[in-house]
Amino acid sequence: MSRLTTGLLASAFLIPSFAVAQDVTDEDIIIVTASPLERSIDEAITGQSILSGDDLQDRLAGTIGETLKLEPGVSSTSFGAGASRPIIRGQGGDRVRVLTNGVGSIDASSASPDHAVAVEPAQAERIEVVRGAALLRYGSSGSGGIVNVIDGRIPRDVPDGQTDVSVRIGAATVDESAEGAFSIDQRAGNLVFHLDGTFREAQDYRIPVEGESRAQLAEEGEEAPDDFNEGRRLDNSFVDSRSLTGGVSYIGERGFIGVAVSDFNTTYGIPGGHGHEEEEGEEHDEEEHEEGEEEEEEEAVFIELDQTRVDLNAGLDFDGPIERVQVFAGYADYKHTEFEGPGEVGTVFTNEGFEIRAEAIQAERGNWKAAYGVQYRERDFAAIGEEAFVPPSMTEQLGVYTFHEVEVGAGHIEGALRYESTNQEDVTGGQDRSFDLFSVSGGGDVHLSDAVRIGGTVFRTERAPTTEELFSNGPHLATNQFELGDPTLGKEVATGIEAAIRHREDGHSATLNLFYTSYDDYIFEAQTDGEEDGLPIFQFTAEDTEFYGFEAVGQTELTTVGKFDLSADALVEYVRAKTDSGNLPRIPPLSVLSGIEAESDRVKLRAEWEYVAEANDLAAFELPTDDYNLVNAFVTWKAPMDAENVALRFSVLNIFDAEARQHTSFLKDLVPQPGRNFRFSITAKL
Repeated sequence: MSRLTTGLLASAFLIPSFAVAQDVTDEDIIIVTASPLERSIDEAITGQSILSGDDLQDRLAGTIGETLKLEPGVSSTSFGAGASRPIIRGQGGDRVRVLTNGVGSIDASSASPDHAVAVEPAQAERIEVVRGAALLRYGSSGSGGIVNVIDGRIPRDVPDGQTDVSVRIGAATVDESAEGAFSIDQRAGNLVFHLDGTFREAQDYRIPVEGESRAQLAEEGEEAPDDFNEGRRLDNSFVDSRSLTGGVSYIGERGFIGVAVSDFNTTYGIPGGHGHEEEEGEEHDEEEHEEGEEEEEEEAVFIELDQTRVDLNAGLDFDGPIERVQVFAGYADYKHTEFEGPGEVGTVFTNEGFEIRAEAIQAERGNWKAAYGVQYRERDFAAIGEEAFVPPSMTEQLGVYTFHEVEVGAGHIEGALRYESTNQEDVTGGQDRSFDLFSVSGGGDVHLSDAVRIGGTVFRTERAPTTEELFSNGPHLATNQFELGDPTLGKEVATGIEAAIRHREDGHSATLNLFYTSYDDYIFEAQTDGEEDGLPIFQFTAEDTEFYGFEAVGQTELTTVGKFDLSADALVEYVRAKTDSGNLPRIPPLSVLSGIEAESDRVKLRAEWEYVAEANDLAAFELPTDDYNLVNAFVTWKAPMDAENVALRFSVLNIFDAEARQHTSFLKDLVPQPGRNFRFSITAKL
């Protein structure tokens, strides 16, 4: 019996029916990201999920991509330990917006997978993932989905006591890492002051096999070495990061206003060896061992990143036709420097930008709810140095939108409209492109019974090309590409449908999400036969494209053994993406995640198995990726009632030290996933 068949049978055993990604006890949690008209996760029509509480602590990683990669429909770019961005239903880059408390990350992470997201998962209270047509609130750069990291940097409520303190410390063996985080809220009348900070230090992490994959070695005409399956450290995979945030809010009877200032900085290595080639005419007659030492030094590329950010958030309740007005705003000054070696500056990326969104929530009129919003974003981006593959550019975006909901008997209908004006300017080349974008979505759901609900959404959305897609022209060594943009690219148009069926009762829940999207002039990078500066040429182009797939997730209560309640859960997800000329690259293959839990008042035990199928629906020049199995285990112990806010967590990831390579990663044939990892953490709320 094949491993795929075994995995599907195991999942079928664990899922009595398909289910939503949340525990059955979380159905009342309000998801605030998808719409100004806040709805609970149980009321969501289509695929949305929340990662919070113990689940968030178990999944917590140094990057937002690795933290979320086991959520339904989510994978990651996995560009080493320091940079990993979420991929949603096979889409990433500019099509997935990462937000902090509803405002964009204002960094350079969407420009390249080796650029870290300037977001600190360790301070998250919860993380919301919204798939489908969520862009109508956040703009065309979120057309693939939205990730919103919600933390407490701007307090919205007064603390339970005069002072609230949270502390977390942790360590892991695979990279000999140590990390810590703290958060303090102090009340002084109507003012609430906030202070938080994090640190993380990690050495090169251990890998279970040779760095280069068998497919890569075969491509180079080499055989796997005898010691291929012997563990070792992955050179240049270290991370050192710090963050510090201070905030204050005034909280009154009818609303609040708050501001926060934060600084995030990280230094991390880029594994895989992406050094610049030697200049022409340079002497090549050194001794062989000296050449090897020079090559090793060239490969030690690392990045220093720093972002200073100011956020403002306010909400005020009214009596009258408008019941609430809320404002979200953020400004950031971002810089990251890529070093080709100690003290050897390669390329400097800067991004100064701001975003503001204001929304008015209409008072409910009978069975009709509505909200209206306006959003403005501006980005001043520059890359200077040897890897300046994109010229300095300015982006301006203005959007207006409206959401409406109507309750009709046992169901409800919702719709949204957005108009957006986007201007992209190549500052040095004098090129300027403007786009007028119109997007619309509509959907609804109906309760067939107290336990079963079906719903669906249809949408037509438009997205403007990014400055990278329009104006790139240069070597991009991190991804081993020479990138060429196309300034004549037009907007891409997506027409799609998503359907969901949900069953929830008597200790189990079930949801199946199905999606299909057809793109006119989908923009992507296609590898050509050409070469420039010793790198293969990748040309941004546009073709008609189809994305389709499903997410099926489930949970059921099994039985009670002594003081422990046993439950089981599973997730199966699949996405397929095809253009008129072939397959898109780096699309995640079929994956299965199944687990079993035992929980008492003080102890929670979890064991899980992850299976990822072989990736063989390949784009031109793309290498296949083998399937893999990972087994993880988690133990959480909570202190007795007099200290119930203290928890100890121990986990073992990749118990059997298996080789795993993520097909979505540019580095998958050079950089395997970490080997066996023992993790320990203590959290306390005082």
